[in-house]
Amino acid sequence: MRHIFIMNPKAGKKDQTGRIYTMAEALREKHGLRVDCLLTERPGGAIDMARRLAETGDEIRVYACGGDGTVNEVANGLAGFPNAAMTCIPIGTGNDFLKNFGPDAARFADAENLWDGAQFPLDLIECNGRDCLTIACCGIDARVAESVHELGDSPLLSGRGSYLASVAVNFLFRGIGQHWKITVDEEELEGEYALAAMCNGRCYGGGSTPVPEARMDDGVLQTVLVKNISRPRFATLFGAYSAGDHAKLPQDVFRIVTPQKLRIRSEEELTVCLDGECFRCHDVTMGLSPKKLLFFGPQGCDPNATAR
Repeated sequence: MRHIFIMNPKAGKKDQTGRIYTMAEALREKHGLRVDCLLTERPGGAIDMARRLAETGDEIRVYACGGDGTVNEVANGLAGFPNAAMTCIPIGTGNDFLKNFGPDAARFADAENLWDGAQFPLDLIECNGRDCLTIACCGIDARVAESVHELGDSPLLSGRGSYLASVAVNFLFRGIGQHWKITVDEEELEGEYALAAMCNGRCYGGGSTPVPEARMDDGVLQTVLVKNISRPRFATLFGAYSAGDHAKLPQDVFRIVTPQKLRIRSEEELTVCLDGECFRCHDVTMGLSPKKLLFFGPQGCDPNATAR
């Protein structure tokens, strides 16, 4: 078996590649493992690296060393390959994916806790030919995530701070809703909507949990649809939405469904966000890809540890 560390040297506030190299060498010396380290050089590079490794047919374990974007890229490269499993070593700013593991999230920082861990399958969200591990969203939440990248270079902001600043920018200076045509499995909807979030996991935006009940391996995608609302009403409801406090959210605005497939079309350009990585289109389809990714982590870890 090969153990491959794919590192994003631009993740986080400082370069941690030296620490990862030392960690990888310790596995080689202590356990006699076949270990390689690779550096990403461009956006999307980790997808190509991971896929080429999986296509060799060798049994591999890949360590995604970066933030949520690097984790997403490695997952896209390895998804569907039975000979390949992945884990992650967090060196990004938000690291929302690991929040799904609760107290065990801290154990992912050291490869010594990972290399011999049991592997298990995770569901994915397929979206316009791309895969998403945790939450795929469209609308104002996706535009907020897009703005987070613009604010991320500020030395005063990181993680949750960047997310809240982006919420403020979008709330104050940009519109909230768009006119959408939505297909929820066979149900057709049309109107002004603020956002749609399809949740395989629970955490995004530095810690928001719109659907705390979501689980990453149960074959169900908890999906939130929110109609367009005024800025004052948005301000009063944002806290409850972020905390997943459904009892405080009005049913005429907020709806949870569990579709196998969700399609959104708009004449206005849509912003779509997958695990923090954004793209734009006019027509997006999201759906379940059950048990598509093999994952491994510390002994006894649970991707649903924080599920309600």
